[in-house]
Amino acid sequence: MLYQRSSALFDEAYQYIPGGVNSPVRAFKSVGGVPIFMKSAKGAYMTDADDNTYIDYINSWGPAILGHTHPEVLEAIKKQAENGFSYGTPSELETEIAKLIVENVPNIDQIRMVSSGTEACMSAIRLARGFTGRDKIIKFEGCYHGHSDSFLIKAGSGAATFGNPNSPGVTAGTAKDTLLAKYNDNEQVADLFRHNPGEIAAVIVEPVAGNMGCVLPENNFLQNLRKLCDENGALLIFDEVMTGFRLAFGGAQEVYNVKADLVTYGKVIGGGLPVGAFAGRNEIMDHLAPKGAVYQAGTLSGNPLAMRAGLTTLELIKKDENFYQNINKTTETLDFEIGKILNSKNIEHRINRKGSMMSVFFHINSVSNFDEAAKANHSLFNNFFHFLLEKGIYLPPSGYETWFISDAIKEKEIDSTLEVIRKFEYS
Repeated sequence: MLYQRSSALFDEAYQYIPGGVNSPVRAFKSVGGVPIFMKSAKGAYMTDADDNTYIDYINSWGPAILGHTHPEVLEAIKKQAENGFSYGTPSELETEIAKLIVENVPNIDQIRMVSSGTEACMSAIRLARGFTGRDKIIKFEGCYHGHSDSFLIKAGSGAATFGNPNSPGVTAGTAKDTLLAKYNDNEQVADLFRHNPGEIAAVIVEPVAGNMGCVLPENNFLQNLRKLCDENGALLIFDEVMTGFRLAFGGAQEVYNVKADLVTYGKVIGGGLPVGAFAGRNEIMDHLAPKGAVYQAGTLSGNPLAMRAGLTTLELIKKDENFYQNINKTTETLDFEIGKILNSKNIEHRINRKGSMMSVFFHINSVSNFDEAAKANHSLFNNFFHFLLEKGIYLPPSGYETWFISDAIKEKEIDSTLEVIRKFEYS
């Protein structure tokens, strides 16, 4: 494929935007080469500035679960736009989507809308600290909860790609209140509670990690986190920015039957527009301003265009009783068939999958935490990525990222993808 227009656009963007991109992983630093500039997307496909078309396996990093520009979501946004882009006042639409979520997600009574997953996680931590009167939090190596200072301590995803998980600009004072444990290691969490008695406000976790590749909870990891938090008076926060409404309508809480005290959302609940949210029980959420003393605000929170896109997306998912069965079956087929092809080529690999999230690690051993993800053959992944890109398959441009499958991926797209992978050779 030719990328002349993308190359020229990147050169121009580099003059005016730091690194030429507005989010670091887009820069292709991990895989090498020039980032591809997209100009349109529809269904299962994206088209770049040079008119190359790709089957899309990132789907805007998760939000486009129905595929791009779903006609009913698009029509709903158009109609809403005619009534105004933003009010800065309450609207009935905000209550509609809040009611739908609260009535269908386990263990939440109230939800506060914000504009991004980062903002949701940052606000949830502040609320947890305000509710408990404690300062410290526990997070896990390789889990990414946005770019708020408290979270950029051994973060995954883009931070891992850049080999700089402890970001400059994070103060020592902030860092000391973030305690680290290894994902899937309850003993480390128990040790942190023992060494910091009465000081830990919350444990925040991706119930299915998506920012060191797709990594699943093992050996009752989430159930034991719930128990440890209960025993030590700390809140359990599920970061469901990726998993919320993707693994199930009730998210990871429903799938794993574990009740979190606070849950953060993003991606799917915005239907492709910028939205985040955090939710919890009344006794916790009542501490938020204006009812309580914990302050959080946002000019575009509950933006009507985003609320309409999100509400329409959630309604479409909910009314299709086979939605999750079908999208999970698509992902299972990709997992099985890709694995079969790589086995036939004697390429060592491990595929992790949960629902419609999956990752291919070029690594023979299990991948259950960040250290194991880092030991995968990322050079091989880079070759794999570029080979598929040249053949019209767009994967996440990092071995530390998750593939997000959309409902628009059908048999035709699966067959085309597998045909390309069959031609891949690595020596």
